[in-house]
This record gives sequence, C-alpha cells and structure tokens, in this order.
Amino acid sequence: MAHTRSDQPFLDRARNGDQNAFRELVERHKLSVARTVSGMLGNDPDVDDVVQEVFIRFYQTLDRFRGDATCKTYLTRIAINRSLDILRRRKRRSIMFLSRDHASSYPEPQVEDTQFDRFDRIQLIQSAISRLKPHHRAVIVLRLIDGYSTSEAAKILNIAEGTVLSRLSRATAHLRDIISPVLEQEM
Repeated sequence: MAHTRSDQPFLDRARNGDQNAFRELVERHKLSVARTVSGMLGNDPDVDDVVQEVFIRFYQTLDRFRGDATCKTYLTRIAINRSLDILRRRKRRSIMFLSRDHASSYPEPQVEDTQFDRFDRIQLIQSAISRLKPHHRAVIVLRLIDGYSTSEAAKILNIAEGTVLSRLSRATAHLRDIISPVLEQEM
C-alpha cells in the first residue's frame, strides 16, 4: 500500500502550499476514508460528498495537525466524526417528521424475508450495521471493517479501551440478533 511510506514529507510540503503533496496524501488515504464513511453511512449517495468533506476539513486543519497520530488515524477520526454528525442530523429530521405524524417512537427498519432474496450477505450485513446506534456502529467500523486495534479505536473515538470492548460486545450481540433469524430462514 502506498500509505505505508512516511506521510511526513508530504505533510510538510502540503503545509507550505504544495498542492501536489496534498493530492498525494489524498491518493494515499482516500480508499481508507471511503471505507470508513461507507461503513458508518451504509450504501448512501452522500458517501462521496462526505469523503470530500473529510479531505476539505483535513486541508483546513493541516497547520494544527501535530502528528501525534498517524495521518490515517487523524483522517479516520475526521471521517467518524463527520459521519456521526450526519447520522445525528438524520435522526433529528426523522424524529421531527415522526412527531408531525404523532408517532411515539423512532422506528427501526426491518429486514424482511423478501429482502434477503434480493440482496446478498454483504448487503444484509450493511443493513444490520446501519441499525446499530451510532456509537456502536463506529466501534464496529473501526475494529471489524477498518481493522484498528482496540487501543487505536479508543484514541480515535476519545474513549477508554474498556468502553471500546464493551461497545464492541454489545454491537456484535445486536448484529447477531438481527442477522441470525434471516440466515436461519435461508437454510
């Protein structure tokens, strides 16, 4: 992978206004950022826009990036935070519309039998992940999709390692509860 080489020379040049150096950083990390955003938002038409917003935010904060974390970790933190913002905004909108209809609670999307016939296992898993609470989704994406260690995920999310493990345990149990009935019907 291209990003295994040090990003520091490109960061230094990008901070001094070298657009080619910044483009190289984008190229090195765009797939990782896209994977994180997709994991958080699912199959959503806004994913590309959010990825662009992550790199815009990165560019705007280049002078404040101290290098305490790797460039990839820093970008992942921005991607998770931006995705969480979008999920919160969507929830507020949904609640606003539901309250107009006098609904008493926020409905969870259901995975129907016919949906499994139309979608493969990957789409089932993405659908299940999208049903998780945002803080559980973030841990699943970081640990199981992006492959960060517990320690790295804790730093990205700014929470204790024990909290990462607790959320991961709850999230995987919830995923199992969502997916198992559908897979049992398939057999």
